[in-house]
Amino acid sequence: MKNIPVSVLELAVVSDGDNAVTAIRNTVEVARHTESLGYKRIWLAEHHNMEHIASSATTLLIGHIAGFTKGKIRVGSGGIMLPNHSPLAIAEQFGTLASIYPGKIDLGLGRAPGTDQQTALALRRNNAYVEYDFQAEILQLQKYFSTDNKLSKVRAFPGEGVEVPIWILGSSTDSAYLAASLGLPYAFAAHFAPRLFKSAIEIYRKNFRPSSQLEKPYVMACVNVLAADTDEEAEFLSTSLYKLFLGIITNERKPLQAPAPLPAIFNNPEVQQAIQSMMYYTFTGSEQTLQRELSAFVAETGIDELMITSHIYDKAAKLKSFLIVSEVMNSQIFSPI
Repeated sequence: MKNIPVSVLELAVVSDGDNAVTAIRNTVEVARHTESLGYKRIWLAEHHNMEHIASSATTLLIGHIAGFTKGKIRVGSGGIMLPNHSPLAIAEQFGTLASIYPGKIDLGLGRAPGTDQQTALALRRNNAYVEYDFQAEILQLQKYFSTDNKLSKVRAFPGEGVEVPIWILGSSTDSAYLAASLGLPYAFAAHFAPRLFKSAIEIYRKNFRPSSQLEKPYVMACVNVLAADTDEEAEFLSTSLYKLFLGIITNERKPLQAPAPLPAIFNNPEVQQAIQSMMYYTFTGSEQTLQRELSAFVAETGIDELMITSHIYDKAAKLKSFLIVSEVMNSQIFSPI
């Protein structure tokens, strides 16, 4: 069985009864905890106009977390939604982060807005066509980081000559083709968009072209993982996650709810189908169950790295979940490099 590193995706989700201050403080605690357990990286995701997610100013949050960790865990974006920003601004911001925390910052890029259409237009100042230039903007961003840009009239300081690994994030096959053509590592959002996961990574590997950053394909899959001492406890904790997805489907979003029996609407066949299709790659259970299920997932997909997101209401239970996963990591299945 291939040994692979394990990482964390965090959205700084606000739990019921808490606020953004608490969510950010808890995210810092997750970062420090998972760093102590040997996780490779922690990424923050950019979302906007979402009342119960506190990671909208993603770059600021990355710097905050990097400052509270010891430099053993990489901190980055999962991702920066590039259509919302100018490549120059991102080069300067991440050039600054990488200058403060050299060798510890990742830049994952996505082409979705991370919000609704009206908010996207507000972010982009009514430029509705930016997203169609995703590849060109990535190339422009790479140019700003390159020392070859030193003769340009527009340069990024800090940024130019600073090492900031770029990743392509995706939930479709379009992103797979792009990551392959640019020779960049590829992170797939299987935690909420599993349908095209296998097709996308196959396309990526088949079409990959080596680059100065990467010699061979590198696939990271993000999935939902909730661990506990027993399968029954893990399944109970997962009701918070189910209610989170239920809120997305019904457009009745709430803070992360405490685990409890699911509402009657959950049993609606259409709702069931929608939730199950979104949560196909969700792994819950005890250490023994996760050993079996995650090892099968890794063997089947051949991924190079596993990133997990764990929407668990109780902070102590969430930290315990990461500990249990670390024990899985330290088994013969995974190795925390």
